Amino acid sequence: MKLLVANRGEIAVRVIRTAREMGIPTVAIYSTADASTLAVRLADEAVCIGPPSPGESYLKMTNVIGAAEITGCTAVHPGYGFLSENPVFAEECAANDIYFVGPPPDVMRRMGDKVEAKRAAKEAGLPVLEGSDGPVEDVEAAIEAAERAGFPVLLKAAAGGGGRGMRRVDHSDELADAFGVAQQEAIASFGDGGIYVERLLEGARHIEVQVMADGLGGVLIAGDRECSIQRRHQKLIEEAPAPNLPDETRESMHAACAAACIAWGYRSAGTLEFLVDDVGNFFFLELNARLQVEHPVTELVTGLDLVEEQLRIADGKLLSTTGRAEVRGAAIECRVNAEDPAFGFRPAAGRLEGFVMAQGPGIRVDTYCVPGATVPPYYDSLIAKLCVWAPDRDKAVNRMARALEESMVEGVATTIPLFSEIMRETRFREGRYTTAYLEDAKADLSTLG
Repeated sequence: MKLLVANRGEIAVRVIRTAREMGIPTVAIYSTADASTLAVRLADEAVCIGPPSPGESYLKMTNVIGAAEITGCTAVHPGYGFLSENPVFAEECAANDIYFVGPPPDVMRRMGDKVEAKRAAKEAGLPVLEGSDGPVEDVEAAIEAAERAGFPVLLKAAAGGGGRGMRRVDHSDELADAFGVAQQEAIASFGDGGIYVERLLEGARHIEVQVMADGLGGVLIAGDRECSIQRRHQKLIEEAPAPNLPDETRESMHAACAAACIAWGYRSAGTLEFLVDDVGNFFFLELNARLQVEHPVTELVTGLDLVEEQLRIADGKLLSTTGRAEVRGAAIECRVNAEDPAFGFRPAAGRLEGFVMAQGPGIRVDTYCVPGATVPPYYDSLIAKLCVWAPDRDKAVNRMARALEESMVEGVATTIPLFSEIMRETRFREGRYTTAYLEDAKADLSTLG
């Protein structure tokens, strides 16, 4: 195998490192804005695929596949984001005799459509929230579906996620305006204005289950993660395992996920995401058919290398283990983003005048940055993932507090000061928080504007 890493930033570095340990030659791709990044230096070869704009580089399939062909790559690892969940890209790879490190295209296509994913979940026996059976035709149909589900509801884009094309509606007289805005956002973000209606579960937790499947009958449940601390429906802090989750809920979620993977014919890494209410009922949200940003916390508590498992599957091998992975201790990840929380998490591009991440026992840092590197304005604001492991959650929180204090980034604003405050905040320390955490704790967190 020779592997093209079809991504950038920290995830490209992370994939290259495991491939090197496995003796697999790697090829990095890069835009002109990323010519001097760490991934380019670590890979065995590197190919420039275009200018900074993602549409002319990392999202341009012909350029990515062309880079694989001219360097003789037999497999492509897409990381996350960009082309990682694009079934057309997976099909194009197959058409050029290149193995796509991910699920089969038909599974990706079904799971990429949020309405189809919900239908597939119901067919596999997973509980789902009430709402429309598919995209609604107009405002009147949306109102009818909302009244059946019960207010408040969410209007959600059928073709994508990440908070884009999503609007909360508390009353029927608000729906027309919200529908128009959600539809416009969905078209702008995904090229598809399809909107569906789903009951809003307030005061819920966002919990996900990590799965691996080899496509040959082997399924691994690699524990769960708590992902409730979010801004604009995008995660900031994740931890494994999810704290204070009832044993019965955990057992049921894991068993349901294993059954769903078999029913769907799943292959490679995937994450099933759920909302969990205050009494432990869980409801399927979506399947992310790729490696997640927060996979390091799972690796820290299980001892697994999820990228290695993906590459084993790509090589036609079985998973190294199946069933349920043993979970030891507790792990926390803070996404160090080049953003300013005091100004609505405004992105902050620029040169890193100083960049020092903490070290010491139980600390892992996934990053592409070094002092003097430039954070470009064209891509996601994530510059590092600061992760810790400890024998129990209390010690993990204390370790993360120490790690944040020792970490220093100069030249751009980051989320580090906010995370330092959160590590001291009572509700977080007790592990009793929901997706409303940042809003609820805003008065106690001075770094939030």
